[in-house]
Amino acid sequence: MSQPYPGRSLGLDIGDVRIGVALSDPLGIIASPHDVIRCTSPQKDAAAIAKLVEEKEVVRVVAGLPLDQRGECGPQARKVLAFLDELRPLIKAEIVTQDERFTTAAAERMLIDADVSRKGRKKVIDKVAAQYILQTYLDRQARDRSAS
Repeated sequence: MSQPYPGRSLGLDIGDVRIGVALSDPLGIIASPHDVIRCTSPQKDAAAIAKLVEEKEVVRVVAGLPLDQRGECGPQARKVLAFLDELRPLIKAEIVTQDERFTTAAAERMLIDADVSRKGRKKVIDKVAAQYILQTYLDRQARDRSAS
């Protein structure tokens, strides 16, 4: 079966202090935690992500969108969308969003289940949340492909 979405994807968990980054394999099947970018300014943060997109030959950026309980855009989601507007002119890759409600909580539970210390969790939670966002997107794409 041909792959309608070939290429590496980059997942982002965009926060006010840090941006968690995850990368998929080139076939877009498995997401892995990659890095954490400490936020400085939207322009510098977008440039750092653009550099990663180029270096890793990313074809798609999947950004977590923190919708509210009703599934609507609140202040934090609007910040993410504004950041994506900053990133868009810097890259050729497609940008998509993925509902990220409860992502950090799920990543935290996964790390606790893996017996990672509180200090250890703090160091990796953002990139693990990005991995969770990206893997959710990749799994949904795979389900959609097999259903059609």
